[in-house]
Amino acid sequence: MRGEMPEGDTVWQTARRLDDALAGPPLTGCDLRVPRLATVDLTGRRVLEVVARGKHLLTRVEGGLTLHSHLRMDGAWLVYGHGERWRGGPQHQIRAVLATAERTAVGYRLPVLELLRTADEDRAVGHLGPDLLGPDWDPDEALGRLLADPSRPVGEALLDQRNLAGIGNVYKCELCFVLRIPPWLPIGRVPSPERLVAVAKRLLEANRTRRARVTTAHARPDRRLWVYGRAGRPCLRCGTPVRAADQGRAGQERTTFWCPVCQPEPPAQDPSR
Repeated sequence: MRGEMPEGDTVWQTARRLDDALAGPPLTGCDLRVPRLATVDLTGRRVLEVVARGKHLLTRVEGGLTLHSHLRMDGAWLVYGHGERWRGGPQHQIRAVLATAERTAVGYRLPVLELLRTADEDRAVGHLGPDLLGPDWDPDEALGRLLADPSRPVGEALLDQRNLAGIGNVYKCELCFVLRIPPWLPIGRVPSPERLVAVAKRLLEANRTRRARVTTAHARPDRRLWVYGRAGRPCLRCGTPVRAADQGRAGQERTTFWCPVCQPEPPAQDPSR
């Protein structure tokens, strides 16, 4: 199974940890280890807040600046106390260090790291749809974007951050299972599609403060998710072996998990209706 990007709930948790660690006191250290930012020094400035926008992180610094980062597959921001040993990886994987007198935030393997004017944040995140965990959440707008291409498979439509921001491959699979629809069903044929955005919102809200993601009613590690990662194992609802296959355009495929019994293809619509 391919590695997966952190999803909206995980990025939201990362933003909260960074905000708790950095916001308020002046920065006592700044080291941005990418060529474009090698001469940038934010020492002495205060971090105003760190917020998530979908899967993006925006660290807003006084003076009208924003440090924009994205974790993609392998990136991570870890927070250490004063004098604590850094354990996130070797030195050559560090891309950013932001420190206050008490805490240090270290960004490892960050594939995206850029400094923007805060007024220009839309350059980085303006293309995103409504954020499931953000103040801009608008279910009607999200639904309209999803249905704009009715022939698109629902699994692909859910992963497109231009439709709604925050869903990754885990939630895509789990949402389709909960709503009993196959991930390859055209989005225009999904019964009551407004339920997609409502259930997505509910699942991410429920998990944004949990250490372990849960979409079932079970706390056991092997029963927290309905189908994701369970290829060949019994469906938790009906016992049928869960199936897995690649889905998506060439070069952008993700492994999709589904139960062929619980998520049957609905009958074609009667063209006379």
